[in-house]
Amino acid sequence: MADTDSQEPKATDHQTILVAHMMTPGVVQVPGDVSVTEAASLLERERMPCLLVKDTESRFGLMTPTDIVKKVVAQGLEPDDIEVRAIMTRPVQFIEYDRAMDEASALMMSTGTPILIVTKQDQPVGVLTARDLILSPKRCTTKISATISVLEGEGVGDEHPVTISQLSHAGASVESPSLLLPGTRVLLSFCLSEMMSPLTIRGSILNNTSVESVSGNRGSLIAAPRGIEIQFVDLSPADQSRIKAWVLANLPKSFEPS
Repeated sequence: MADTDSQEPKATDHQTILVAHMMTPGVVQVPGDVSVTEAASLLERERMPCLLVKDTESRFGLMTPTDIVKKVVAQGLEPDDIEVRAIMTRPVQFIEYDRAMDEASALMMSTGTPILIVTKQDQPVGVLTARDLILSPKRCTTKISATISVLEGEGVGDEHPVTISQLSHAGASVESPSLLLPGTRVLLSFCLSEMMSPLTIRGSILNNTSVESVSGNRGSLIAAPRGIEIQFVDLSPADQSRIKAWVLANLPKSFEPS
């Protein structure tokens, strides 16, 4: 793995934020034949959002706590008997460490993935998540009434009232009495002002879960969501521009770069 301490990327101006500035340094890589039990223990010990699975020289995947919840625990399978290659998420999206965060945002939204593996000269050096993206600068604290609906197959479920507490063109933090599982597809509807037409945006829930215990005989997982955060998906250029302009107009003066 390449050394990221040397040749630190430099922003070309005060407003340019690079992938390297927001990523979690380091990548934990495992072979495809490691058991889910081993991988879960490694994931918890290293406190990383995912493991990079190298199944073959050219075949990569990601394993996250959500994969364990949905593909092992929820299915009643034995984690000792399942190899990570069987539950890993593919394809993996890669991005170079010196690319702008706007490019990372565009890649996440076009592919629908919440995790990018960051590379330096084609070697994995870090992990960038949608949570990193929406927590990056140019995110506005607010209090906007909204509604959220779960996408169910080709249909839309019931609407529930929520409050948007933070907003960027990449996603939003939402206060909601309902618990929504990671990966749930939703529609978020809100209006930025009385003068603007409402926005209805597709998104994916990003609540983190942590694997407290996964054992051979009593495979279990305790989920610990920390609020509801939504990554926007398939956001149109027009809506993206509207949100960007609104966020910049509503940021506190102290936030503006000197």
